[in-house]
Amino acid sequence: MRVKIIISTLIASAFGIFLYLTVTAPKSLAVLDYSAETSDLSNGEYIFTAAGCSGCHIEEGSKDKYLLAGGQKFETAFGTFKAPNISNSVEFGIGAWEFKDFYNALKLGQSPNGEHYFPTFPYTAYSKMTDQDIMDLWTFWKTLPSSDAFISDHDLPFLFSSRRNIGIWKTLYMSDKFVSSEVDRGTYLVEALAHCAECHTPRNILGALKFSEWLEGAQDPSGKGRIPGISTEKLAWTEDEIIEYLSSGFTPDYDVAGGKMASVVENTSKLSAADRSSIAQYLLRIK
Repeated sequence: MRVKIIISTLIASAFGIFLYLTVTAPKSLAVLDYSAETSDLSNGEYIFTAAGCSGCHIEEGSKDKYLLAGGQKFETAFGTFKAPNISNSVEFGIGAWEFKDFYNALKLGQSPNGEHYFPTFPYTAYSKMTDQDIMDLWTFWKTLPSSDAFISDHDLPFLFSSRRNIGIWKTLYMSDKFVSSEVDRGTYLVEALAHCAECHTPRNILGALKFSEWLEGAQDPSGKGRIPGISTEKLAWTEDEIIEYLSSGFTPDYDVAGGKMASVVENTSKLSAADRSSIAQYLLRIK
């Protein structure tokens, strides 16, 4: 009887290990036929702006939005995350990457050597980007300057420091579906490129977005203060008022965007009038 129990335990353990390794293993995607000649450099710069890449990855206090030296710290309930150097430095940034590495980072949240990135990098949103936009963005990215700033690893407690376990998190929470039932330009801008939900939607105990409370507002990750809701009912602005805010940062009450939102508005102000209108229309239909 004891032998049977031992054998059953060993089988269950082996199966558990196999399942864990399978779920947490690196993923792979078909290699795209990338060519700079078939990419649109100007659209790449536009996507760079819409996606807010510089907001997190420039040095604290820097005014050069194209020098992605990293170093900004983000305090969360899971520890302190540090934005990496993603400039074109071969040694300290991503200058040695090929297009497939860049594509896998955005689509899979995965490093060139197969390690999972922590979801503070909003790849759950960026994974919904079109292949053409990613190719255009990469073409523009290769024109950006290099920084040799060394950024140390995240400061995380042991319980949350395992990148392998992020494979389980991705299986549970990473979806290729949009939240909005109407997948149009506004949906693409808000849910994929601008990744608005990353700040404006509350999270569960494992740090995943609560889709049932989409854009309803959330606790600041640092635990200090609250990020306002921007759903239709929470915001309660007209389309013109939303467009004005995205253009100038001024609210209907004559307040002005501050903190991290100021850099977001700096980006949205550079979008086309049609895109700002699309964002406003999206926010007006999200209940």
